[in-house]
Amino acid sequence: MTATEPRPVAEAPPPAPRRARTTVLEWLTSTDHKRIALLTLGTAVVLLVAIGALALTMRAQLAQPQMHVLSNERYNQFFTVHGSGMIYLVMTPFAIGLGLYLVPLQIGAPNVAAPRTTMCGYWLYLGGAVTMLSGFATSTGAADHGWYAYPPLAGTRYTPGPGVDLWIAGVTLAGLGMLLIGATVLWTALVKRAPGMTLLRMPVFSWSVVATNLMVIGAFPSLLAAMAILAAGRVNPDLFTQNVWNIGYQHVFWFFGHPVVYVMFFPFVGAVAEVLAAFGGRRYFGYRITVVSLLAFAALSMSVWGHHMFTTGQAENDYYSLTSILLLVPAGLEYFGFLATVLGGRLRFPTPMLFALAFVPQFLIGGLTGIMVATPAVDYQVTDSYFIVGHWHYTLAAGSLFGFFAGFYYWFPKATGLRLRERLGKAHFWLWLAGTNATFLPMFWLGLHGMPRRISSYLPEDGFATANLIATLGSGLLAVGTVVFLVDLVISAVRRRPAGDDPWGGFTLEWATSSPPPPQNFDPDHPLPPIRSYAPLLDLRTESR
Repeated sequence: MTATEPRPVAEAPPPAPRRARTTVLEWLTSTDHKRIALLTLGTAVVLLVAIGALALTMRAQLAQPQMHVLSNERYNQFFTVHGSGMIYLVMTPFAIGLGLYLVPLQIGAPNVAAPRTTMCGYWLYLGGAVTMLSGFATSTGAADHGWYAYPPLAGTRYTPGPGVDLWIAGVTLAGLGMLLIGATVLWTALVKRAPGMTLLRMPVFSWSVVATNLMVIGAFPSLLAAMAILAAGRVNPDLFTQNVWNIGYQHVFWFFGHPVVYVMFFPFVGAVAEVLAAFGGRRYFGYRITVVSLLAFAALSMSVWGHHMFTTGQAENDYYSLTSILLLVPAGLEYFGFLATVLGGRLRFPTPMLFALAFVPQFLIGGLTGIMVATPAVDYQVTDSYFIVGHWHYTLAAGSLFGFFAGFYYWFPKATGLRLRERLGKAHFWLWLAGTNATFLPMFWLGLHGMPRRISSYLPEDGFATANLIATLGSGLLAVGTVVFLVDLVISAVRRRPAGDDPWGGFTLEWATSSPPPPQNFDPDHPLPPIRSYAPLLDLRTESR
């Protein structure tokens, strides 16, 4: 090139393509299963905080004898909305929403089956939540009859006013919404699997969701029938003067009420299995046995509802006790899989692993105390006592919520492309570990020493003050841990740290696509790998060595 020739001008590189901003309306009308799932999970997190605040207020009431934080009437409303809200509006949506997000990704499907029906399910759920909580805005207050709403207490003669009517409508809407979402996810798993993804190549988490949604379609119609009975009794109060309707309601309700317990923890059993395998550095042990145990567990769960009615004299004690105790067999197989996966593994201990490891012994306490109360002689002594409250919370709070957080921290990078802060995550874990056991372990002692549940006060001479104070202080630790969790979410959203497509070295198909995944889940830049087992990415790594 001569000095007189002009130098070629280097062309500027083309600007990086920007992702089009998504409007709120596009989110609210989306048929992308990932967005619907995130809406469901996000709504449930907000409700967890709101409904958890009711529990904190109740614990403040019970911290010492004869406290007057709440009136008796308001206390009854708080425990009703707390109990029913956690079941219908928080834990069930957590379980079904997590499955909605992950199952299509794990089986290589581009979307959920019947996506408009799925979006309809979310809107029914949101409408049910607003309807149930709106009872607090009425002149007579919210429903105050307990989460299972036995008649005639739920009738107009004992609980007049619109609060109970709004509660019935809210439960119906939320239950129908979860039924629709559960059915579409089940349909997706059965008919939309990628080539090579046979049923026995689906990951453990997807199988846990299949078993969950089999119970949803089997049991949730019974909930809708129970709400119809309550609504009829509100219109015609004479209906609840007939014992056949009152006892009939109990059978119809508990035919839903027991399987929903497993709906609220099966997906988290699957989530914990995935986390233990990933951070244990080895294939999940006993895959086929675990699949069979999940299906057997689901089938048995539909046969044990009567153990909730031992003290009514309206259930066959021997049969329901036997079927309940038989649940030990599939549960034991699942625990064996957990332990065998961890033992001998190359363990890593990030936040998801800590929550998964804590899930195992804490949920075991909930399960074993459940077998205890499934024995009639024990149930007669502890029914309607704080022993039941302790058992219930070790199942759902110490168990399912820890499993949920294990999955949340594990899959958050996949859903957002961002990393959460490890220090804040571990602070959340240790606060919740201490708070959970300080709050709920004393409840077993209280129940065995005669403290009834649902009481808003007690006398100094009852001897309940020390244990209740410990439980209340423990609930404060849970509140602080929840604040740390929310702060972690905000900081991670504002000060973004990219996570990459596969930050943990996962084994299943969702880690083969980008983070967050594209609208159709997989694209030419992230094609599906060969599927030869339930851990296709581990297979690829093994072959490349």
